[in-house]
Amino acid sequence: MDRDFFIEVNSQQRNHDGERICGDVFLYRYIKEEDRVIAVLSDGMGHGVKANILATLTATMALNFTREHKEVDRIAEIIMNTLPVCSERKISYSTFTIVDIESSGKTNILEYDNPATIILRGTDIFDPSWKTVTLDKGKNSGKILKTCTFTPSKEDRIIFCSDGVAQSGMGSEVYPFGWGRDEIANYASSLIKSEASMSAITLSGKIVTMAHKNDSYKAKDDISCATIYFREPRKLLICTGPPYEKEKDRDLAIKVRDYNGKVILSGGTTADIVARELNKTIIDELIFEDPELPPESFIEGIDLVTEGILTLQKVNEILKTYNNSVRLGKGPADKIVRLIMESDEIHFIIGTRINIAHQDPNLPVDLEIRRTVVKRIARLLEEKWLKKVSFEYI
Repeated sequence: MDRDFFIEVNSQQRNHDGERICGDVFLYRYIKEEDRVIAVLSDGMGHGVKANILATLTATMALNFTREHKEVDRIAEIIMNTLPVCSERKISYSTFTIVDIESSGKTNILEYDNPATIILRGTDIFDPSWKTVTLDKGKNSGKILKTCTFTPSKEDRIIFCSDGVAQSGMGSEVYPFGWGRDEIANYASSLIKSEASMSAITLSGKIVTMAHKNDSYKAKDDISCATIYFREPRKLLICTGPPYEKEKDRDLAIKVRDYNGKVILSGGTTADIVARELNKTIIDELIFEDPELPPESFIEGIDLVTEGILTLQKVNEILKTYNNSVRLGKGPADKIVRLIMESDEIHFIIGTRINIAHQDPNLPVDLEIRRTVVKRIARLLEEKWLKKVSFEYI
């Protein structure tokens, strides 16, 4: 990986007034083997279920074709010639914006009929020099798409939205022709001036909320906004299990002490080792915030200390169904999930010592359970939340 920043991706949506499903679809994927991020926002014609189906079809195709083809002309040609066209109006049933970020950081944007993408460099609008692509074959011959390529800097943001945002307020005294791209960009810039580290989900949410307000809180169209934020990564270390050799106990403790980020110790033996080697005291909590799990403990300088296997298994269960609207509790597993969600790069140190309580040393049950549950957690974090996960066995 060549880039020195984390790519935070998130979106917010609001359905057309009276609809139970959104006709805009936002999809994104982190392709680990290529260290690549692809995000797509598609707006299906109309609103409701039919629009959602069309937008889902478009977004899925765009995601898959972009992954397979690097040339924007080819991507545009395939998508446009595959999309159904309205027989009366002679226009595609869906619009789309595709953002493709390569391992080097090089970013390619391709858009068709969505509001113009906004790129902010800090609080200033950045122009990457857009080009046009004119299709010359098939049923969409003559259709024009816009594309650009640029290398982002830390603290850059890419904001792309559906026309429910850009056209919000249309017909009103304030915005007779709709909110418009320039006003959206100015609003986003003012938000960042007041809170420089504003997250992608917060910025997207504030833009969607303002668009809804422009429509007098009765959305005239589906309202969607996605933000990609290039920023300093937030790091988290999770240690679970004792080292294979007792001589490595000190090494583990030093890794914990010197880690540049937040630290979780998951496992009683792990916590005992770190406390002993760093000459720290463990303070046990007596309040059971989660009746299914032992309570957390406290070690000075460590962000969270919990029991091991049972807690990690519950973390895995929470992550399976977790989304931005879920409210986490105060239990140890909930606290781990909260710290994970606040972090971008999660590094696991997994101890490989066999629990002496097992009769058969050839059947290290606890070690296999630990490895399995950590791998399941890692898969969810990478695929669903675009987290960067690494492992170290000791």
